[in-house]
Amino acid sequence: MAPDTPSRRVPNAWLIHLTLIVAVLLVGAPLLFALVKATQESNAVLSPSLRPGTAFLENLGSVWNGAHLGRYLLNSLIVAVSVTVGKTALALLAALAFVHFRFPLKNAAFTLVLLSLMLPTEVLIVALFDLVSRDLKWANSFAAIIVPFLASATGTFLFRQHFMNIPASLADAARIDGCGPLRYLSRVLIPMSWNTIGALAVIQFVSAWDQYLWPLVIMQQDERQVVQVGLRRLIDVGGQTDWGAVMAGAIITILPPLIVFTALQRQFSRGFALSEDK
Repeated sequence: MAPDTPSRRVPNAWLIHLTLIVAVLLVGAPLLFALVKATQESNAVLSPSLRPGTAFLENLGSVWNGAHLGRYLLNSLIVAVSVTVGKTALALLAALAFVHFRFPLKNAAFTLVLLSLMLPTEVLIVALFDLVSRDLKWANSFAAIIVPFLASATGTFLFRQHFMNIPASLADAARIDGCGPLRYLSRVLIPMSWNTIGALAVIQFVSAWDQYLWPLVIMQQDERQVVQVGLRRLIDVGGQTDWGAVMAGAIITILPPLIVFTALQRQFSRGFALSEDK
């Protein structure tokens, strides 16, 4: 069969690009809608008009100063960075143990780690609340929304699979040279795992940034509340909500995860690739 001519391939390429453009517009429609409404005055937000306004800075100033959005953003940033760093470090150590150490019931322990993926926070929230608030006395503290999320079954699985693809001869050579497990991890495994680390960091940062239910339950002090709960408190059930300010706050809130994803986009893509050119 003769290969396709350029005239046959071009229409297919245009169709693919058109389909992708439509898909991107559909996915980005809520964000574009919020961005347009964030620029409109409060009395025009509920109108069907989609014409951009000039009140974005005014709306942002209202939510930044009146609702203390800056403080909520700082709290969420502290929590997200702490959870991301802690999860990555513990996942690296756990994967190192599962791959390079021998201990009884190792496979059973790893199976339990994978089974923990089936237990979302919502299922454990009652028991977790009793443990954190009554036993540990961590209510209304950053420890309450950081420490329970430091263990990562996803990270342990990703690093274990990655470490298993690294030749065992490297570990043998490091052992002969007197390199201990932690030094082998820091000098050999981590430099070879930056793509996986970057991919996991993006996932964990976005997940920690989007926490809502658990901080709402365990954190009662506004001074240490996260931004997702702070935005929710801007919505007045009685109908007097300043939706322009809410939309402006929502636009600002998505910037940190967007910046992290943009900065680690290459590592994120390579970390989940089936193969990578060396």
